[in-house]
Parts: sequence; C-alpha cells; structure tokens
Amino acid sequence: MARALPLDEIPVYGKNNLPTKDTDLKEGGVFIIDKPLEWSSFDVVKFLRKRIRVKKVGHAGTLDPLATGVLILCCGRATKSISLIQDLPKVYTAEITFGEATTTYDSEGEVTETADWKHITKEKIESVLSDEFTGTVEQIPPMYSALKYGGKKLYELARKGEEVVRLPRQVTFHEHEIINFSPPKLTIRTTCSKGTYIRSLARDLGEALDSKGYLSGLERTSIGHFSIEEALTPHEMGDQLKEIWLS
Repeated sequence: MARALPLDEIPVYGKNNLPTKDTDLKEGGVFIIDKPLEWSSFDVVKFLRKRIRVKKVGHAGTLDPLATGVLILCCGRATKSISLIQDLPKVYTAEITFGEATTTYDSEGEVTETADWKHITKEKIESVLSDEFTGTVEQIPPMYSALKYGGKKLYELARKGEEVVRLPRQVTFHEHEIINFSPPKLTIRTTCSKGTYIRSLARDLGEALDSKGYLSGLERTSIGHFSIEEALTPHEMGDQLKEIWLS
C-alpha cells in the first residue's frame, strides 16, 4: 500500500502555480479551489476530475452547498494524504442571524422557532464567545449532516422526519473575531479544529444568548496554510488547465 505523502512533498496548484504540460498528476497534487455557492463538494470533484485527467481525485473536507471558499482537492498519490489536510485548523467567516431557528441550522431549512434578539449586544456576544465557545468544547452535530447512524446518513433520516440522539463531540475553537454586528446579523471570523460544525455554533450561540440563531452565510478562508488568496474557482482552474493541455 502506498504511503501518505508528507504535505511538504506534495505539489500545490493554485492561482500562482499551475501544473505544466509535462506534469504527471498521478504522482500527486493538491488543488486549491474556491467552491462556488450551491455547488456540492462532490460537484467540484466531478468537474475537476474530467479536466485534470486523473481518475483518483478526492476532497479534503466537505463544504455545504450554501457555503463557499477553500476546498482542497487531492489527486493521484496525494489522495493518501487527505487525512493530513483534514487535520489542519480551518478559518471561516460566518454570518449568523439571530431571532430564528431552522431545521438545518442554516438558511436552507424551514424556520422552527422565533425569539427576541433586541437584547443582544456586541459586548454580550464577546463575553459568551470567550466563556463558552473558546477552547475545547462539546458540540452536538446537526441532524442534517453526513454523519452516519445505523448505516444511514443523518440527513437521509432527517428528510424522512426522523430524529435520533446525537452524541456530543469534542471540537476546538482556537479564536473568534467579531467583524461586524448589525443586529440581528453577526459576522465573525472563527478558527477551529476539524469536525466543527459552524451551523451548530450558530444555533448554540443563539441559545446561549437567550435567543435563537442560524447560519445565514459561510466562507472558508483557509485550511492550514492553504488560503483563499491562492484559490481558483472550478471554471477558472478548468480554463487554465485547458490552455496548458492544448499548448
């Protein structure tokens, strides 16, 4: 069995570095992609697989269709190193809307509850984020997630109207920064560990502030040292590759 390649040995392709016509991507490569809104992570994999001419392609960390930003694709031998990338810390810019809860914890779901939000202040948000959502915390994943229960994905059960008890998981929030607070909307930059659901953070923060909350926007700006500044959209990457292969 082929070993996982150390991350510093894998060629990284993005805005300022692209493969050449002679590059053998079967030997391994990482592509920094800016996932568009409403694309699934697998949509990106399918799109790029056809254009990089390598069958073995996978992504290192799912983004929901309503999220945008950094999605890392690994090809060839680099697919053995996907878990190493998944272990890296992530940075997100999240918009949270207070006053409503939804079935999916984001704007895709139906509103299930409403609550007052006018008592929420920036100072109170900073205090709650520091006291309750910094460091290692226990987080319950949303029902609308790809985690499995009894061999089935939770979102498949949720779509049938079923709900099961989800055990809390330990995740780590390294840092939060409030970018803007225009009630009832909050924009924060959050650095966190793998396995963290920002949708659950939105829901839990609303509860901790004696209100409700859901995730109304999300961009992943980095995974480890892989940054949005180096990312290309799938179409941009596809156009660049087409020029290379035809040159």
